[in-house]
Amino acid sequence: MDKFSALRAFVEVAEAGGFSSAARRLSLATSSVVRSVDALEQSLGTVLLNRTTRRVTLSDAGAAYYGRAKKILEDLADADSLVADRGEEPSGPLRVSVPVAYGAHRIAPRVSTFLARYPRLNLDMRLSDDMVDLVTERIDVAIRLGEAAPTADVVARKLGSFRRHVVASNAYLSIHGAPATPHDLMNHHCLCFSFRSDQQVWTFSGNEDITKVAVSGRIKSNNTEVLREVALDGSGIALLPDWLVDKDIEHGRLHKLFDDYDVHPDDALSVISALYLPNQRGSTRIGAFIEFITSLIGTSR
Repeated sequence: MDKFSALRAFVEVAEAGGFSSAARRLSLATSSVVRSVDALEQSLGTVLLNRTTRRVTLSDAGAAYYGRAKKILEDLADADSLVADRGEEPSGPLRVSVPVAYGAHRIAPRVSTFLARYPRLNLDMRLSDDMVDLVTERIDVAIRLGEAAPTADVVARKLGSFRRHVVASNAYLSIHGAPATPHDLMNHHCLCFSFRSDQQVWTFSGNEDITKVAVSGRIKSNNTEVLREVALDGSGIALLPDWLVDKDIEHGRLHKLFDDYDVHPDDALSVISALYLPNQRGSTRIGAFIEFITSLIGTSR
């Protein structure tokens, strides 16, 4: 019995819920998958799968065995990728974590170009605004907006920067007027991004002065695309990244306010960083993705 082939067959059957579905995934005959799982159960002396004419489910022993078997197969795939990853052409699986709005708005529309350039890469792109654990979530590289907290366990590489704009629609400005100074925002409906604390402070830097303004409003969200849509609808003034609203500004759907200032939520920086583990230095897969993201930062929006 080929133990690794049997493990793959067992894991595929467990995940697919049937032998025929697993066989299609593995491009094998159903009878071959059945024989592999039978041989694995016989070698272990236990039943891993409960089988009926309608469905296949994990037994108690199978449920315990499944987690370990899947981890073994993943570790083997990682080992293969690590060796292959030192070649000239990036190849193998690449698991990345990117912020939700940035991934959907900036990366996804251009990812086909990246894959066409590297036909041997398989991209698994996971969208999350949380600071992911690269080890436990098996992430090769994470792209984050804002300066990453320094740590000895993670390499943080700055790729570029972006700007944030204070914006409002014609509909809002025609009813409420435009604020003349940053402090006037305290008398306006501001759309707040939910993070860190309930208190929203926008920091304005310009002419060697720093002005901090506590803003408030009836709408908060932890998603910048939601705030953009609400701003377009005329319900408030928002602080949003250039990569999200530049086209709206260009076409007159939103108007920039206080363009002479650099504006940040609290003391957050407007930088784009890549995070990866120290043992991934020299990875051609990660290097290719970082190069791709860097090229996006420099392109017109």
